[in-house]
Amino acid sequence: MIWYLIKLVLTAVTIVLVSEVAKKLPLLGSLIASLPLISVLGIIWLYGETKDMEKIASHSVGTFWYVLPSLPMFLVMPWMMRKGISFPLSMSTGIAMTGVLYFLMTRVLAKFGMNL
Repeated sequence: MIWYLIKLVLTAVTIVLVSEVAKKLPLLGSLIASLPLISVLGIIWLYGETKDMEKIASHSVGTFWYVLPSLPMFLVMPWMMRKGISFPLSMSTGIAMTGVLYFLMTRVLAKFGMNL
């Protein structure tokens, strides 16, 4: 139980740190957010709980392929907001677009024998 509490606190602190830094220094917040902190924490938690190298390797490869279709959201959202489109609509569009791109990515990778 203590392990889950440690995981929860460290993960939450990481997310809160990013949002608090971004309030004062948006570019530094962006830099911190762009680091694969949550992915690294996830890999550490997975290793600590399973020591299963194959699961960790699969997780790492999957993370790489799933990051790619999420990147356009970070260009589309600010573009929409700068055009006067509301934050909720811009965010919803970014999330929906990312979902579609995830779906397409898994389809394309499956054609090459990779099943995520």
